[in-house]
Order: sequence, then C-alpha cells, then structure tokens
Amino acid sequence: MRRIEARIKTPFGEIVVEGESPQEVLSVLETFPEGFVEKVSGMISSRLVPATAQLKGIVEFTTEGPVIVARSGLTHYEAIGLVLYTSEEKRNTAAQVQKLLESSGIRCMVPARLNEMTKRGQVFKPDPARPEFKLTVQGERWVEDEVLARLRGKMA
Repeated sequence: MRRIEARIKTPFGEIVVEGESPQEVLSVLETFPEGFVEKVSGMISSRLVPATAQLKGIVEFTTEGPVIVARSGLTHYEAIGLVLYTSEEKRNTAAQVQKLLESSGIRCMVPARLNEMTKRGQVFKPDPARPEFKLTVQGERWVEDEVLARLRGKMA
C-alpha cells in the first residue's frame, strides 16, 4: 500500500506528516498541541534572527564599536553589560567601554563599575595580564533576560 503524505507550509518551513491511510495522517495531526505552529515559529525566529536585528533601536553598530541609542532608565551596570554583550566576542577593555559609553552620551566610572560587576560574577578577565573584560555566562543571561527584555518591552 502507498504511503500518504501531507505537506504543510509554515512561516518557518514545511511540516511533513506521513501515514498508511488518511485516518492515520489525521490522527497524527490531531496529536499536535494547540498553537504548535506559532510556538515553533517563535522559537525558530528567536534563535535564527540575527542579533543585530534583535538590537535595533537599542544599540547601533559603528566603526568604533557598539553605541547605545536607547538610554532611558539604564543603570551604569546595564550600559556596561550592553556594550560588552554587543562587543566582538563579548569582551572589551575598560578604556574602550568608557569611550563607547561616552559616544552613547553616558558618563560613568567604568573601572569601578567593572570591579563591582566582577564581584557580582557578571564579568571576568580571561587573561589577568591583559586589560580586557568579558561577560560571564551569568552576565550574558542577565543582559538577555533582564536588560534587553526590559528595553524591548519599553519599545513595544
């Protein structure tokens, strides 16, 4: 007996359901939870949309590096976290972070804040001999889950 195939076009691609009979195909389709396509589409787009598109209106990428354009209500820690998050390899020197924040119109004592962020576990120095700071995994999560989520909420 021939197999029956149903191809369903979705925003993220195509779902293919196969069965021995039309009833089998229908029973497989009935097992899909409500809102399945929307949930999968959301998961895929959030993972595949380039980071630069997700940061539109928050950070602008310049030849010097990332410059924050959404400054409303940002603490100095959040601004530093955002600059590090959007920097190449999520790392930068205190002097470069200071320069990028000044380009963003934010004045703060970057070395002091980086020291406090190190104690909080948000940044670390990958090589103690070099002046670079890098976001920790905890720091990345903090920027994504709290800082960016709040800024995106304000923009919506």
